[in-house]
Amino acid sequence: MVPFSFGSHALIALPQGGLFWPARGALLVADLHLEKASWFAGRGQMLPPYDSMATLADLTALVTATGAGEVWCLGDSFHDTGGCERLPDAAQAMLRALTAQTRWTWITGNHDRSYVDRCGGDVVDEALVDGLILRHEADPREARPELSGHFHPKLRIRVRGKLVSRRCFIATDTKLILPAFGALTGGLDATHPEIVRAVGPAAQALIPLDDRLLRFPLAA
Repeated sequence: MVPFSFGSHALIALPQGGLFWPARGALLVADLHLEKASWFAGRGQMLPPYDSMATLADLTALVTATGAGEVWCLGDSFHDTGGCERLPDAAQAMLRALTAQTRWTWITGNHDRSYVDRCGGDVVDEALVDGLILRHEADPREARPELSGHFHPKLRIRVRGKLVSRRCFIATDTKLILPAFGALTGGLDATHPEIVRAVGPAAQALIPLDDRLLRFPLAA
């Protein structure tokens, strides 16, 4: 794990798609989209119903590996407002165990803005934490250092003639967009106009490996 500086804080982008803040012992993740498969099933499109268990198993492992004492979920944690109620019993027990053992905060997103019960934890629209703004979607007008999600960024590059796609972080001096953490989430190309509109043209895609952090200037 390789720290990098953002907003005068040392942060660690994790290969699993989360962000660790060592000074606070905080883990940040975005776009879990729990119960996305059951939402589609209710509309006639049958998908394997294991996405929530897979996502929560990965999240539990990451909380354990980092020793995080607080967790921030940056919006769209559930795919819709009924997602918490549809969680299978085993998944709900796993989630309630996580929210009970940490200081857990849900930030609302466009998919999950209008309900309260999220199997524990506190719910806020956005937060200011030690000088960093935490919200779901990047605000182009925001001048303060900002952490967000929403776009599910992926970097697509050609390697030896083959197109390779990897989820990535998008970073500028004042904005950091996290990739989607959920097991059943797509991705938006890192150079997509909507991402450029949100963060500006002078951005980098960051891909963390176990021993280094790869940086790809998006203008190139």
